[in-house]
Amino acid sequence: MQSNTISHSTHDASEDDRNRDIKIYVNGEIVHRDEAKVSVYDSGFMLGDGMWEGMRLYNGKWAFFDEHMDRFFNSCKAVSIDVGMDKAGILDALTRTAAANNMTHDVHCRLMLTRGIKDKPFQHPRLSRSGPTLVIIMEHSKPAVSLQSAGITLATVPQVRGLPMSQDAKFNSHSKLNCVIACLQAEQAGADEGLMLDPHGFVNTTNACNFFIVRRGEVWTSKPDYCMNGVTRQKVIDLCRQNDIPVFEKNYSLYEAYGADEAFLTGTFGAQTPVASIDGKVIGKSGERPMIARIQSLYKSLISENTGSSQP
Repeated sequence: MQSNTISHSTHDASEDDRNRDIKIYVNGEIVHRDEAKVSVYDSGFMLGDGMWEGMRLYNGKWAFFDEHMDRFFNSCKAVSIDVGMDKAGILDALTRTAAANNMTHDVHCRLMLTRGIKDKPFQHPRLSRSGPTLVIIMEHSKPAVSLQSAGITLATVPQVRGLPMSQDAKFNSHSKLNCVIACLQAEQAGADEGLMLDPHGFVNTTNACNFFIVRRGEVWTSKPDYCMNGVTRQKVIDLCRQNDIPVFEKNYSLYEAYGADEAFLTGTFGAQTPVASIDGKVIGKSGERPMIARIQSLYKSLISENTGSSQP
């Protein structure tokens, strides 16, 4: 399949010149982006040994901070990385970084923690003896308007979401090669992103986001067995349940996905991004996405309630 449109992704953002001079938090110091550096011996660079969180700042408040921190601290505990501070410490580091950048609204943050600098360039975790490396990157960032109008094109890829005992998808790990390969496969097939199946061939996620379809007034998403435990994913499920929208976490195949009335992706950055086509097959009727519009409205209200922001 070859696409006739310019490729984009769910993380495309409107250009903002202010990001050329952002300041970045590195282990307690806040420096200009050109001066922000970590060692080549760092376990994150050397092995992808670390965890991260993506968060959004609205009206001076981090949306769903507690949920993001629960996932972050649980992930670090599961792989025996000592964060070196509690949630209050993380919030203080975020607050300092936002203040240094004069940022209060429409901000995206990538919080990254690695096992730290290694004594020697080898795998064993005990070689990281100096403590963790914490980096916080914040940017003025709003999703590109075209994402809502054009939607995302997907291609089903051979790379799958693996079993929990190989690499559990619930880890927001620095080790993203599985997803990178899926993204490359989709791009080479002429699509924006890759639709990944689970080990049994059921539809799971894309390489970057969780995936939902709408069929006959019902919202479907995959079972949580192999997918990312997305904060936005769970918020959408909760909103559907609270507003009498039938929602199901279930196994389903490409047969149901191809025949969906609507399809969309969920993620912290893009919230809910419409899907235009899967494997060249147009999803639904052009421009008609009533369920997505309803869920987006409910989600915007939830963001406003959570952060005190008039608009997300």
